[in-house]
Parts: sequence; C-alpha cells; structure tokens
Amino acid sequence: MKVSFEGVGEQVLSFEKASGTEKNVFVKLSANNTVAACAAGDKFAGYCISTDDSFAVVKTHGYIEVSYTGTAPAVGYANLAADVGGKVKKADTGREYLVVKVDTSAAVVGFIM
Repeated sequence: MKVSFEGVGEQVLSFEKASGTEKNVFVKLSANNTVAACAAGDKFAGYCISTDDSFAVVKTHGYIEVSYTGTAPAVGYANLAADVGGKVKKADTGREYLVVKVDTSAAVVGFIM
C-alpha cells in the first residue's frame, strides 16, 4: 500500500484574476473576488492550478507538494510564506501549515493547506 494525502479536505475555487496571475503560483486576494500572484514573503490564500483569460482556479485547502527555498521546514507544524516562482519558504510571519513530507535532496515540501 502507498501513502497518499491526495484529496484530503481538498477545496478548489474560481476567482477573477489580476493581470500577470499564472498557473502554478501562490496567490493572494487583491480585490473583491480577485486573486493576484504573491510576492516573496506574502501569506497566501491558495495555489493557482489553472487559468484562462479572466479566471484563476485556486486550490485553497488540501495536500500540495511544491519546491521550497532557503532552510528546509521540519515535519510537523511550520510557518510558510510564498516565494518567487511558485515556491514556499520557511518564515516567521507566514501562516502555520501541517508539513507531512520534506525531501531535502529535491528541495520539495508536502503540506496540508
């Protein structure tokens, strides 16, 4: 049997998107019903999994695996914030998430939003 966290508490919402918002980046709310790409250090509302001309599909809850920068977070609860290029980083001011996987050789972290 394989360990899997896919689909656990998953929630996906659609928002209007601000200019420059792309797939595979962390997003924040920038106006009513609208998301924009996060800057480094921002707290994120979710991860953009799809876009079209006007809308962004955003995963706001559930399991996600992404690359991290800087110091590897530890397994357990860790504060994470957005970083450039759809990555996350360990941060003092980020939100707390449950980290269930850390692959230091690939610089990948798996956590539940």
